[in-house]
Amino acid sequence: MNPNRVALVRCVDYSTSKQAVREAIDLLGCFDEIKAGMRILIKPNVLAARKPEDAATTHPSLVRAVCELVREAGAHPVVGDCAGITSAGATAEALEGSGIKQAALEGGGEVVNFQTAGFSKAEPENPLRLNEIYVSDSVLDADYIINLPKLKTHELTTMTGAVKNMFGAVPLRIRKEAHMMADPLVFSEILLDIYNVATPQLSLIDAVVGMEGDGPSRGKPINVGAILASKDGISLDIVAAQLMALDPLSIPSNRVAARIYGDISPQIVGVNVDDIAVPFKKPGPSLLRMLPSRVVQKAGDFFTIRPEIDANKCTACGACVRNCPAEAIHMEKGHAVIDDSKCILCYCCRELCPAAAVKPRKSLLARLL
Repeated sequence: MNPNRVALVRCVDYSTSKQAVREAIDLLGCFDEIKAGMRILIKPNVLAARKPEDAATTHPSLVRAVCELVREAGAHPVVGDCAGITSAGATAEALEGSGIKQAALEGGGEVVNFQTAGFSKAEPENPLRLNEIYVSDSVLDADYIINLPKLKTHELTTMTGAVKNMFGAVPLRIRKEAHMMADPLVFSEILLDIYNVATPQLSLIDAVVGMEGDGPSRGKPINVGAILASKDGISLDIVAAQLMALDPLSIPSNRVAARIYGDISPQIVGVNVDDIAVPFKKPGPSLLRMLPSRVVQKAGDFFTIRPEIDANKCTACGACVRNCPAEAIHMEKGHAVIDDSKCILCYCCRELCPAAAVKPRKSLLARLL
């Protein structure tokens, strides 16, 4: 099978999500790779606690459909992500508020919060920007990964699709620092480093209703009526750009991928992309792009929400020390202390502290905003 094959099927309404997903998978002929007993990680876009009709997150019906299909194959579906908001508890709220948690459970799946499940170091092959990356243990431990992005515009990368969606597999510190680079091509190189170590075996894009304009969170819903699928996320993003009536090489991550891998020519099966392409309104001017990168990076240094130990509440039980993936916490004078220089902002310490002794410490800029 051509790994660059992209399945494009019509799905004009979320009530037919399961049939459309099954059709896309059949066109690719790849679901027989899933064997009974395998642990299948399903990675949707769980940006924030937004309702499905906002089109900011993967629609719950697709999550439920994929869970059911994985169960029918005899495997165990696990749905997980890390929200895009820099605060403790944000992922739990996003999973609940988006309807994705309920959909996963209804589909027979398990739900995992990347913020509390732990992270481990991984090293990408031939890195572009990052020699080592902290990646969710749920991603690294999975037998098979199904990537479920939402088709949206993005203020920094123009489009967010299969490659960008795996950004949620890393902790908030890496994501914050990557955004503060302010250069779309540098940011895209980081995305590809992450995709290198968190590579899904199958990606399906929710393009039933996408988001145009000031995505990925402040844009407007746009009806497209399609689902795209491929084993190769880069090929999928090229076709997704065509579906949005965009030049694929105008997308920074596609341009970087073309520079590295050469000509990528997806083979489209199913519907002709030109027959259903819908022009998306592009993002407006982005502050990250307008300001010099040095200014943006300096502003990022001043915007912080860090975990901090309340010495009066800490019982010195050691739960935070044992569970910190970056080994950034130690005991000092009878209570835990966090080394900010090592902290990766995963907030595991806050989520797992039995004494509720970990509180958010906001910088002045964070408090003002």
